[in-house]
Amino acid sequence: MMHCPLCQNAAHTKSSRYISPETKERYHQCQNINCSCTFKTHETVSGVIVTPGLINEVPEHTGEEKQYASGS
Repeated sequence: MMHCPLCQNAAHTKSSRYISPETKERYHQCQNINCSCTFKTHETVSGVIVTPGLINEVPEHTGEEKQYASGS
């Protein structure tokens, strides 16, 4: 949810589309019936805070192998 740039009331997203893999354009409409301003915003990924580590894939369990709890 964004605030209306004119009256500062809540504005809801009406539609959106990706304009690049990292940027989404959103169209908003003010919920104040006396204003009803329609405006657009751009939401962009500005950086990654934590990168996930390397994931070691585990072989699929077929049901034939016995499973043990860790530490057993």
